[in-house]
Amino acid sequence: TDKIRNVMDMNTLYGGFAAALINDPLWVMNVVSSYGLNSLNVVYDRGLIGTYNDWCEAFSTYPRTYDLLHVDGLFSAESHRCEMKYVLLEMDRILRPAGYVIMRESPHFVNSVKNLAAGMRWNCH
Repeated sequence: TDKIRNVMDMNTLYGGFAAALINDPLWVMNVVSSYGLNSLNVVYDRGLIGTYNDWCEAFSTYPRTYDLLHVDGLFSAESHRCEMKYVLLEMDRILRPAGYVIMRESPHFVNSVKNLAAGMRWNCH
């Protein structure tokens, strides 16, 4: 859809989500966890853009920058380090109004995030 222009893959490994969207008129920021596998060079080798971030801290961007956030295993990987409610608040800060989040997680984290996100007035499906 033409509603989505800026996308962030919040826990990319090799830039696969961005590679799947390569023919669409989108800008995708690949974010590699600073505490995970160091795979940013693979992202760059694929001709994609990316950066490191510690999701226990704020991401350096303007508020309301992204139309779509892709979250694949971020909560499972980072839950032992920081509270996920703060990550959700950061997601709310960088997500445009009426933006979308695609989350791939274990059922435990999906249910936990759904409860918190409903309190933030997100529509969850």
